[in-house]
Amino acid sequence: MSQTKSTWEVLSKINVNEHTQDRDGLKYLSWAWAWGIVKENFPDASYTITKDEFGTPYRIDNRLGIMVETEVTIKGETLPMWLCVMDTKNKAMKTEPYEYTTRYGTKTVNAATMFDVNKTLMRCLVKNLAMFGLGHYIFAGEDIPQGEEPVAAEPKVEKKVDKKTSLKKGDENWSKVAAYLSGNKNLGEKMLVQQIRTKYTLSKETLQEIKNILNN
Repeated sequence: MSQTKSTWEVLSKINVNEHTQDRDGLKYLSWAWAWGIVKENFPDASYTITKDEFGTPYRIDNRLGIMVETEVTIKGETLPMWLCVMDTKNKAMKTEPYEYTTRYGTKTVNAATMFDVNKTLMRCLVKNLAMFGLGHYIFAGEDIPQGEEPVAAEPKVEKKVDKKTSLKKGDENWSKVAAYLSGNKNLGEKMLVQQIRTKYTLSKETLQEIKNILNN
């Protein structure tokens, strides 16, 4: 009798790279795709957004920033996750703008809006789903899910460089080349030089000797 796979075993093996985007050096998984994948595999999955006693979907600390929290339930297991509202530089946003200093000068973090809160809630949901395995490898700084082998890079083949013999008048190969030139003048200087260069390196002096043979 086969044993039913756990939520983690199912979701952690799914490659979600085609549904991610890279922004500012970080990889983000689309919440719509993340939730859709989870529901395809576990139709009973549900999530809730944690709210305070006034029904507000976030908590504010005037000194530290704004925090949101979600809870995901799959197969009877509920796990929470939280995330602070951040700008595109991953700086915590607050109810009022503030400045911070870098080596490039002073930067400003704008005050958070409900748009920023909404984006953070959906990012928090994706992070929450990673607790069950989906896209966990992204948060772990990896590129592919565990158990999936990366595509092996093709071995680098070093280009072979043919070592040609230097041809000079008077060496052991010169007499054979000279005879070949004399018997094939009809091919023309350009063609003959190209043929000889496939085997020998030719200096200016040697080229001149070849011209002398062809012109005699």
